Amino acid sequence: MTLKEIIVKNKNGVAARAFEFGQKAHQNQKRKNGEPYFNHSIAAAEYVAEWGLNETAVAAALLHDVAEDTAYTLNDIEKEFGEEIRFLVDGVTKLGTIKFRGVEAQVENIRKMILALSQDIRVIIIKLADRMHNMKTLGALPPQKQKRIALETMEIYAPLAYRLGMQKITGELEDLAFPYIYPQEHRWLINSMKERYEERETYLKKAIPIVQKALKENNIEPIFVDYRAKRYASLYKKLQRYDMDIEKIYDLVALRIVVKTVADCYACLGVIHKIWPPLPGRIKDYISLPKPNGYRSLHTTVFFIDNKITEIQIRTMEMNDESEHGIAAHWAYEQIKGTKKYLERETAIAKTKELQWVQQLRQWQKEFTNPDDFMRSLKIDFLKDRIFAITPKGEVIDLPVGATPIDFAYQIHSEIGDQASGAKINGQIAPLNKELRSGDVIEIIIQKGKKPSESWLEFVKTAAARGRIKTTLKTKRLASFKTSAEKNKNIEFKITAEDRVGLLKDITAAVSTSKVNIASVSTKAIAPASPFHSLKILCDLKNQEKAKKLLVKIKKVRGVREVSYRWSE
Repeated sequence: MTLKEIIVKNKNGVAARAFEFGQKAHQNQKRKNGEPYFNHSIAAAEYVAEWGLNETAVAAALLHDVAEDTAYTLNDIEKEFGEEIRFLVDGVTKLGTIKFRGVEAQVENIRKMILALSQDIRVIIIKLADRMHNMKTLGALPPQKQKRIALETMEIYAPLAYRLGMQKITGELEDLAFPYIYPQEHRWLINSMKERYEERETYLKKAIPIVQKALKENNIEPIFVDYRAKRYASLYKKLQRYDMDIEKIYDLVALRIVVKTVADCYACLGVIHKIWPPLPGRIKDYISLPKPNGYRSLHTTVFFIDNKITEIQIRTMEMNDESEHGIAAHWAYEQIKGTKKYLERETAIAKTKELQWVQQLRQWQKEFTNPDDFMRSLKIDFLKDRIFAITPKGEVIDLPVGATPIDFAYQIHSEIGDQASGAKINGQIAPLNKELRSGDVIEIIIQKGKKPSESWLEFVKTAAARGRIKTTLKTKRLASFKTSAEKNKNIEFKITAEDRVGLLKDITAAVSTSKVNIASVSTKAIAPASPFHSLKILCDLKNQEKAKKLLVKIKKVRGVREVSYRWSE
C-alpha cells in the first residue's frame, strides 16, 4: 500500500494527521538540493508503507525529523499522537545524531544503535528509509561528506538491512554507496557490463514463455516468471572473489519463478531439471535450510536454452516478499492475520529464531572495553556475510563467512572448543583452520583434558572463540608460572615496542627500580623499515609475585605494545 492510499483510506487516521502536522512543521524549510524539506519525510514514509509496516510506523516516518529540525518538541508529538509515536520518533532522532567518525565515537554510537534495535526494530527500519532517500539525494553534499555517509551506509546500514532479511534494500543501499566509495571501479563496471546485461536480459525475455509453457504442461501454474539483474556493488564483490573473470559469474541475470506453494517449488525444480540438466554442486535448498537472515528459496544453475549456463531461483510469493522486505514482510503478514500487538512495545521485536541475534548482539557488546576489538568483532561477527553450518544432529549454527571448525566448536560450547583436536566436514577429516561453507555438516573430534593452541588465534573469526582461547591460555600460563618459577631462576621477557629514542633506557630502568638484576639484553628490528623493535631481556628472578608485578610495569612503558615471558634455566 502507498502513502497516498493509506491517507485516502483513513482521512482522519494517524498518518493523515501526521502528514498535515509534518507539512506545517517543515514549511519554508529547504534541503541542500533546493527542494522542500518535507519531501524527504514523505519519501521516507513511502518506503515504510511499501515495506508493509503499519500506519503508526508510517506516521512516525512522516514526523521523524520534526523534533530535531523544527520548533516542535517530542512533548508536542506525544500530545498530538501519543506515546508510541513519540517513542519511535525519539529513537530515529537519536540515531540521526550518530556519526561514525573515529573508533571511540563509533563504539559509543553503535551501542546506541544496538539499544534502539533491541527495543523496537521499527526504529531501525524507519532509519533505513531515511538513509535510503538521503543516499538518493547525496549529490547535493560536498565530496568529503558524500564519502563519509556512503562509507557509513556500506559498512553499517546495508549489512544491518541484510541481517534483517531486507535483501532488496541492502542491494539498493550498496549500489547507491558504491560510486561514491569506488568511483573508478564503478565507471569500469558500468562500461564493461552494459552490453552483457542487455544480452542476458534479451536472452531471458525470450526464455520466459518457454519456461511458462513447460510448467503448465506439468500442471504447475506459476504466479509469475521474470528475471533480476545482479546489482553492481554485489557483482563487483563477487568478481573480486573470481579474479575479475566475468565468465565465472552465472547469476549476472537470473531467472526467477514464483509459485503458489512450497510443494510447487520442489515440483518446479523437478521439471526444470528434467528439461535442462543442472550444473553439479550448484543446487541450493534455502527452503529446508534458510539463510541466517531468514532468506528462503531454491537456487539451481542449469545448462539452459542453447546450453547457456543460467541460474534459476524458485520460491513462493511469501518468500519473494520476505527476500525483498525481510522482517517488515513478516509484520505485514502478521497484520493481515491481526495478531500483532503494536501497543505492547516488547512484542515489537519479532520472537523469531531469525532475530535471536538481536538479543545476542545486545549482550555481546557489553563484553568489550577495547574500542578496536569492538569494531573489528562487530563487523565480522554481526555485520559480515553469514553462512550456516550444521551439526550431525541437524542443528543449524550461524557463523560469519570465513569461519572455521574451531569457531563452530566454540559456538556449540566453550568446552568443546577448548578440547577440539580434529574435525570432519561432510564426513571427511579436515584441518581445524579450513574455511567452512554454507550447508557443511561438521563433527568436532574432542580430546579430554586438551587445551586450545595459541596458533588458533591466527585463523579464528568469531569474538566468542577468540575471547575464550585468550582466557584459557592466560589461565594455563598463570598455572604454569608458579611451577616454572620453582624450577628456574631466570625469566626472559620478550617485548614488542615502537622504536624511539630512550626506549631501552626506560625499559631497563623499570626493571632496575624493581630491584631485579638484568643478565642480558638483545634488540632487533622486526622487519626492514618496520617502526617496531623486538627486545629480549633475561633477568635473575625467581619470585612469582615479583615477576608478575614487573610484567605489569614493563607494559606501562611508553611505546610497549606486547610483553610475553618464559622461564629458562
